Amino acid sequence: MTTPTLANDQVFFFDTTLRDGEQSPGCTMHHQEKLRFAHQLATLGVDIIEAGFPIASAGDFGSVNAIAREVGSSPNSPHIVGLARCRREDIEAVARAIEPAANNRIHVFIATSDLHLEAKLRITRQQALDQTAEMVALARSYTDNIEFSAEDATRSDLEFLIQVVNIAVQAGATTINLPDTVGYTTPAEYKQLFETVRTRVPNSDKLIFSTHCHDDLGLATVNTLMGVLGGARQVEVSIHGIGERAGNAALEEVAAILMVRRDQFPYTNNIVMNQLGRTSQMLGEIISFGCSPNKAIVGKNAFAHASGIHQHGFLANPLTYEIMTPASFGVTANSIVLGKHSGRRALEHRLGELGHSLTKPELDEVYQRFTELADRKKSIYDQDIVALLPQPTSAN
Repeated sequence: MTTPTLANDQVFFFDTTLRDGEQSPGCTMHHQEKLRFAHQLATLGVDIIEAGFPIASAGDFGSVNAIAREVGSSPNSPHIVGLARCRREDIEAVARAIEPAANNRIHVFIATSDLHLEAKLRITRQQALDQTAEMVALARSYTDNIEFSAEDATRSDLEFLIQVVNIAVQAGATTINLPDTVGYTTPAEYKQLFETVRTRVPNSDKLIFSTHCHDDLGLATVNTLMGVLGGARQVEVSIHGIGERAGNAALEEVAAILMVRRDQFPYTNNIVMNQLGRTSQMLGEIISFGCSPNKAIVGKNAFAHASGIHQHGFLANPLTYEIMTPASFGVTANSIVLGKHSGRRALEHRLGELGHSLTKPELDEVYQRFTELADRKKSIYDQDIVALLPQPTSAN
C-alpha cells in the first residue's frame, strides 16, 4: 500500500508515542513494552505508527523491526514508520528496519529555520536544499511512501520553507509535515501557514499535509485542529500528549473533538473511540507515570462531579454537565465524588446505591454529620458514609 489517498473529509492519525513520546523524561520503553503498545495502537485504529528512530541505537532498530514484522505484516495493518535525518546512514537504517511491514514509510526531516541551520546544523540554506533533494530521493529508492518534515517550520522564512517543500516534493515526498517544533505558533498563524504553502506548492491536492504541534504554550491541540481547517489531513499526536518538553498534541483530545464537534470539523477518521481508555491505561502501566487526574477524556476526574450543584444537575440529566459519555471512550468513571462541596441529593443517591433508604428527617441528620466529617476529612469512603447512619435503638 502506498501513501493514503487524500480524501477531503478524512483525517489520518499518525501516532508518535513510540518515538517523540518516548523521548520524554520518564517515558522510556523497553522492547517488549514498545511491541505491546504498538499492538494496542493498531487496535485503537491509528493509521500510521511512528515506531522509533532506528539509527539511535541497536535496541531502537530492533524494536522498529519487530513492530514492522509483527504489527505491520498484513495489508490492512497501520503504516509503520521510522524517523531519519537527512543522512544516508539514517535512511538506510530506517529502510532495513521497516522492510518487513506491508505498509511502510520513511520519515525524513531537516531543519529549515535560519536559527537551526546556523546554530545547530551549521549549514547554509543552499546546503539544506541540496541535502533535502539528495536524501529524499535516496529514501524514495526504498519505498514510494515518503514523509518530509521541515523542522521548526513555524519559525522559518516562508519563502525558503516553500522552496524546501517544493524540492522535497520533486524528489519524491508524498506527505509534507509542517511542524510547530517548539510550540511557538498561534492558531490563526498555523492555519494560514497550511493555506499558503498548499497554494504555493504545485499539485498540492495530490499530497497529504501534516501537523505536528508541541504544547509549550498550551496550544498543541487547538493548533492541530486549525492546521486541519487549513488543509492538513494528517495529525501527528501521542497518547496523553507525551513528548519532548511540554509534549505533543494529545491523540485522545483531537479524536474526541472531531467526534463531539462534528458540526465544526466535518471529517471522518479510523480511531476506535472505545479503545481510548484501554490505551491510556496501558501507557500508564508502561511508563513511569500516569496522566494527570484532570486530563481531558482519560483522566480519573474527567467525568467526576464533586460540586453539589453539578451533582444535582447530573443526577437529573447527565447532559447538564457532560457533553459526552465516558463509555464512548471505554473509560470507567466515578461520576459522583462525595466531599465537602456535595449536596443532599448526591448523598441520598449514594446511600441508595449502598442499599439505604432514609426519610427526609433522617437524611437531614445524616447530611449534617456528613458535612462536619467532610470539613475534617479530604477523602470520604463508603464505610464513612455508612457509619453516619442512625443507629437502631436497642430493645430493653
